[in-house]
Amino acid sequence: MTPHATETTVRRHLEDLLQACQKNGTRPSVLALAARVGPGNTTFRRRFPEIADEIATHRRPPAHTPALAGPSPYDTLVARNTKLRRSNKELTVQLKLAAAQIQYLAIRNDHLSRALEEHSAVTRLDTWSRHP
Repeated sequence: MTPHATETTVRRHLEDLLQACQKNGTRPSVLALAARVGPGNTTFRRRFPEIADEIATHRRPPAHTPALAGPSPYDTLVARNTKLRRSNKELTVQLKLAAAQIQYLAIRNDHLSRALEEHSAVTRLDTWSRHP
């Protein structure tokens, strides 16, 4: 937080942030405003608690929103992103498990092939061709 940040300066930045959020369809946050004014989310909240409370009221959905309106496009994107992250994490775990199973089966196949060759007295061609 710059030492010269006054409430007037912060309110000017707040208005800019609210206009940008309305244009983008996003919600304002104290962290975004603190980043515009200067460092320190906690310091910002400590120095300007009224403005932080005001931002919190802007983050709440309007009380008059009808129930049939559905989620906003931003909320839909957030939900879809969360679902994709969860799915990606599950698929990553499954991929690692499948790779481990393939490695295990390859090693097991090699051991069984060698045991079968020893038991049936089969000479491997790659071993035979190395000896003159």
